[in-house]
Amino acid sequence: MPEMPEVQGLVDFLAGRLPGLTVTRATVANIAALKTYDPPLDALVRTQVVSVSRHGKFVDIETATGAASSLHLVFHLAKAGWLRWYDQLPSTIIRPGKTPIALRVGFSDGSGFDLTEAGTKKSLAVYAARNPTDVPGIERLGPDPLDPRFDRDALAALLAGRRTQIKGVLRDQSIIAGIGNAYSDEILHAARMSPYALAANLTDADIDTLFTAMQQTLAEAIATASGKPPADLKDAKRRGMRVHGRRGEVCPVCGDEVRSVFFADNSLEYCPTCQTGGKLLADRRLSRLLK
Repeated sequence: MPEMPEVQGLVDFLAGRLPGLTVTRATVANIAALKTYDPPLDALVRTQVVSVSRHGKFVDIETATGAASSLHLVFHLAKAGWLRWYDQLPSTIIRPGKTPIALRVGFSDGSGFDLTEAGTKKSLAVYAARNPTDVPGIERLGPDPLDPRFDRDALAALLAGRRTQIKGVLRDQSIIAGIGNAYSDEILHAARMSPYALAANLTDADIDTLFTAMQQTLAEAIATASGKPPADLKDAKRRGMRVHGRRGEVCPVCGDEVRSVFFADNSLEYCPTCQTGGKLLADRRLSRLLK
């Protein structure tokens, strides 16, 4: 799933190309991806792109209607979605149900992009909105962890009293926006913290360490993504991972073997030596979790 650093990479890429261009096409190929009907998606055609920004994992393309008002094309790539950029948008006809393309958008210089989604479980979401806060997922977002106003004390306030495992807290978009399965693994590895540590039980020193690990991990990942075209962002993400997606490989910090815990539709990765005092966490599919 694309998370904050990759989404920011997409935003930076689009922000360097789209402002000032006019939308010439907005075609839905998978009607299930379109989550709004008012305003209609085709209301974006003939509007001019003003800016591109990010809200958590949502991309927001703001356009001006010419009447002192704006419209927003907002999308969330979900687990298997991605953006495919074209300097010259293909003229081929999109056949609904016969392609992974969910949305095609074109611009006045001939460029454009497709939003695609792999697999059979379709979760990619597209919205046309007068205000990004009209999108339910954005309206519910917690603070962005790289917002200058989000400091160590803000994190401590979010964690206080939560009898929830810290892995789940980091992934909950209503608590902290933008972090998902991959970067929560990376942050907890950098903090040398068990994914099953309860948020409410973290000491002041633990919170200091976690905050620093969060800031550094995300900032480094965004720096890695910066300037890369969409086609290169996924590989850059994989190369930057120390434990996530590296089951059976060697931990780059201590040399122990990276282990996994599997759930219904995903897994987490961790280093026993760095994070759990050498204890192995039980596979959720087979037995109860070891604390």
